[in-house]
This record gives sequence, C-alpha cells and structure tokens, in this order.
Amino acid sequence: MEALKGLCTVVMPEARLREFAFQHAVDLNSDNALLEEQPQRIAAAMETRRRWPVGMTLRVHFLAGERAVQHRVEEIVAEWSQHANVQFVFGAGPEAEIRISFNPNSGSWSYMGTDCSLSQLAGRPTMNLGWLTPTTPLVEYRRVVLHEFGHALGLVHEHLSPAAEIPWDEAKVLNYYRQTNGWDEAYTRSNVLARSKADAYTRFDPHSIMLYPVPRELTLGGFEIPWSNSELSALDKEFIGQIYPFPA
Repeated sequence: MEALKGLCTVVMPEARLREFAFQHAVDLNSDNALLEEQPQRIAAAMETRRRWPVGMTLRVHFLAGERAVQHRVEEIVAEWSQHANVQFVFGAGPEAEIRISFNPNSGSWSYMGTDCSLSQLAGRPTMNLGWLTPTTPLVEYRRVVLHEFGHALGLVHEHLSPAAEIPWDEAKVLNYYRQTNGWDEAYTRSNVLARSKADAYTRFDPHSIMLYPVPRELTLGGFEIPWSNSELSALDKEFIGQIYPFPA
C-alpha cells in the first residue's frame, strides 16, 4: 500500500500549555466551559471547549506564500462565512489569530479553534498549507483550505467523531503510519484511531470536508471510504450554522 498523499494533522498545544489553553478558550467564550452529560447531536463533530465567540471576526495573516496562492485561499475561506456567523479579515498583520505558512516540508496542519490565539504561539504559524502552488488544481485548493479552516473553527476530523464506526485493523494502522509517516503509536491513535470528546455531532458523515480517506487495506471486512470530498457537505453547513448561529 502506497503512502496516502495530502494527509492533515491537528496540532495541539504542548502538554504544559493544555490547562492554560482551556482557560484561554473559556476567557474568549464562556460557553466553552459547559459540558453536557449527553452530547447534543447536531452535525459533524466539534472538539469540546475550542469555540470562538459567535459573531467574531477572525484576523488572518499570511507569513509567506505567493500572492496568487494567497488570493485563492481568501476566496475559498469566505465560503465558511456563508454558513457560520464568523467572519475572516485578511491582511491583518502578525497579531492575527490565524497565521498561515506554506512550508512544503511539513504538510498540511492547523491548531484547533481558540488554540490559534494562544499568546505562547505569538509570531508562529497556526496553520500550514504546505503543498499549494499557483498551479495546484482548484479542487485540491478547496479540499485543503476548507478542511484546514474547519479545524481553525474548531472541527475535528470526521473519522474521530463519537458516531464513527470504522472497523479499523489497529495493528495494520499502527504499522502503516509508523512506516510511511514515522508516527509513533500515541500520535497515530490521536490522529486516526481515538474518538474525539466532541460535545456536538450527528451521524457519521462520509461526505464531510473533515473526513480522511479510509483505505480498505487498513480495515476489517473490506470497509472503505475513498478520498473524494472537496466541498462542504450538507451536514457540514448545518453543523457550523448551529455552532455559530446567525441572529434569528
């Protein structure tokens, strides 16, 4: 089995910052402190305690990248604001909440929601769009940009949803990511196998922009999900609109 191309990882704050990150999320949005005993089923999956305030304008700053690439990213990101009461402003300078690098050697990744604005990350990228170039096909732009900004809004990978029932062959998964990505067991479990502690989700959405591909070589019984999602699904749109609702 060949290595999966274009995988994304969610970057978490260092262990020493985890408690601070939670308090920071609560300071920004007091609703982040609330947990329900029975998770509310809404749509997709969202990491608990990382939501921005509803109606917030998130500032975005490019740390690098050709202008043609930046412009295309700006156009695509605006689609989230059609469904969520959150706005994005570009060219905001290095104090922006979301800071984007284009390091081709570190793939595609993002911090989660309010973690992007931790003071300890000042001056550092909070998102990387490593393989986008002026000649990258539009469908790949849409897949990558919508996905990473989903993380920046607080969405977890769909295959980590509490509702996901993927029959992983764990031994094969651990061996595969160790050989292809150099991931240790803990990292593979957190990015592929461990279900999220999301407090908002619905039935598993195979069409979600937040979904990894699921190769049959890594599952039991021939289960497979091809990598074809490059648009917001109906549940993605419903979900983000209920998490960040517009005024009635």
